[in-house]
Amino acid sequence: MSAKVEEQHRIRLEAPYAEALKFETYPAAPQIEGVWVQALKKNRSENGAFMEYLRLDENGVQDLPGRLVPRQISVSWAAPGRINAFHIHVKEEQNELWCVLQGQLTIWLVDCRAGSPTVGIRRKLVLSGEQPMLVHIPSGVAHGYQAGDQGATLLYTMDAQFNISDPNEGRLPWNFFGEDLWAEDRG
Repeated sequence: MSAKVEEQHRIRLEAPYAEALKFETYPAAPQIEGVWVQALKKNRSENGAFMEYLRLDENGVQDLPGRLVPRQISVSWAAPGRINAFHIHVKEEQNELWCVLQGQLTIWLVDCRAGSPTVGIRRKLVLSGEQPMLVHIPSGVAHGYQAGDQGATLLYTMDAQFNISDPNEGRLPWNFFGEDLWAEDRG
């Protein structure tokens, strides 16, 4: 470590520690066009908890940053450590709202849409049942998750219905964007 850099620190370290020292940076999360996250309020009491997931009217879901008219609501249970990636909807428009009800999911989103101003941007989110959030995933954005140690329960709403005879469920390999996405953060 140069003397100039060491002068910026009030606490001096012995050479091997000073040479290995790095500092964390905390840049803003990369944004993907059309992806948004909205906190949900979990009301707790001594008897348990209550949370509104969605409010609906004739125009679809109320109070969202964008429009979504639900056509199907599904639940998925992920086993501990399970990687379920990558899905992408391209045959027809299929936008989704995800909410983790129990456990934790590490989610990766990658914009694959031709002509998008954020094409190629990768965004990591961590959703949990402890602090529920909605995340909107637009068509053409690849999405996948890894469940935490306790597994996870995912509630998701789509503006299209699943068609078993012609699924709109394109797949990219789990490591298509790099195995490092799923590597454990070891600090």
